[in-house]
Amino acid sequence: MSTVNPRRWWALLVLATAQFMVIMDTSIIGVALPEMQRDLGFSQGDLQWVFNSYVIAFGGLLLLGGRLSDLLGARRVFVSGWVVLIAGSVVAAAASTAWVEIVGRAVQGVGGALIAPASMTLLMMLFGHNTKELGKALALYGAAAPAGGTAGVFLGGVFTEWASWPWIFIIYVPIGIATLLATGILPSVAGRRGSVDVLGAVFVTAGLALAVFAIVRAPEVGWGSTETVLELIGAAALLALFLLVQRSVRTPLMPLGVWRTPGLGISNLSMALLGAAWIPMWYFLNLYLQQVLGYGAFASGAALLPMTGLLMVFMTLITARLLGRFGAKPLIVGGLLVLAVGLLWLSAVEPTGTFLVDVLPASLVAATGMSLAYIPAMMSAISGVPQEQAGLASGIVNTTYQVGSALGLAALTALATSQGAGELGDLPALTDGFSSAFVGAAAVAAAGAALTALLMRGRNAGSAASTGDAAVSPEVRTGA
Repeated sequence: MSTVNPRRWWALLVLATAQFMVIMDTSIIGVALPEMQRDLGFSQGDLQWVFNSYVIAFGGLLLLGGRLSDLLGARRVFVSGWVVLIAGSVVAAAASTAWVEIVGRAVQGVGGALIAPASMTLLMMLFGHNTKELGKALALYGAAAPAGGTAGVFLGGVFTEWASWPWIFIIYVPIGIATLLATGILPSVAGRRGSVDVLGAVFVTAGLALAVFAIVRAPEVGWGSTETVLELIGAAALLALFLLVQRSVRTPLMPLGVWRTPGLGISNLSMALLGAAWIPMWYFLNLYLQQVLGYGAFASGAALLPMTGLLMVFMTLITARLLGRFGAKPLIVGGLLVLAVGLLWLSAVEPTGTFLVDVLPASLVAATGMSLAYIPAMMSAISGVPQEQAGLASGIVNTTYQVGSALGLAALTALATSQGAGELGDLPALTDGFSSAFVGAAAVAAAGAALTALLMRGRNAGSAASTGDAAVSPEVRTGA
């Protein structure tokens, strides 16, 4: 029987803070985007690379981060990830050109890809001995992700308005140093011998990056152009090579056998579509508030603070209880449908709209949908795997969420641009473009709800995770 760590709840605070900060890094730039666009010379279409350079590095390297965590020891990789994240933050804060900013954001993504899977491994080491405690720990840890994503919107406004946009990156330096000083309370375990599938990591990251690049450029060069077609074929070929490598190497990043776990595939698809709908929502909502309604950075961030509060309350006090009672499937389906309703409501925004009428009620509905779906989808994805594969399952589900976010944002940016979102200063055209993006995101969320309803087995899929049984026994199966 494993020894109970007496400081496990303090250690969970460190891990949840890390998760909060890593995910916040995907959203804190949102409110600052117009300022960065003016200072660094981004075009309206290329501006999304400030977000996507982070997400591609983060999502593409999560599986490698999980493997390194197994080989080198989770605490060592956790520490290394924070060192890399701090370094990337310094580069991003000091950037004076667009390409340096993109490089800094990519380095931050590499750091996040090391931190996230190591955090999950450490959490399982701390709480895997007690199913009830594990359920509480997973709920708190899971809530830190979307809370960090939404809180970043508000904090980005604070720093941009009262200081300048580089401070949204500088803040990671003192927080990172404080986290490094606190890692002494985390459990330490030696790594194990093995090799690293570097080739697999190169193929999957390059394939994702090329796919996003092709979608971003498609409105400019044409969806049927030779360039777009060749880029998409190249992306598909790189991802196919990744799968071939996983079948042939002795220690793959993603053992394909894990996909035989019941419910794993549909749970990850749900997470991908959730990210593809949610992340574009806050991206375009920020632009609507600032570029159409004329809000400043702080006012724009403050306008989205109600969503942050709702997410925190719902995820920490309500969703876990609903999950234990109803299981994951009804919450994922219902949450995605509620999110779709909120997005359709947002699509009715007007050039002369107001926050109270056009933004607040619809954004709260969308946040309710996100609150219902996120933790159940996460827990459903990891509840059917044995404990030794918990880190792998966590890495996969985080990867699918980030990849869904990147591809969704790229596709909906292309849609918005084609409908007028690139016409800065033309408020009706901008509004039409943003409205189209909200409609597209609603369609993505609705598709996620339909696919989950059709393909996920059993209303109680993932309910074991809600009581803490996730990843503690090979016999616990998603969809049972």
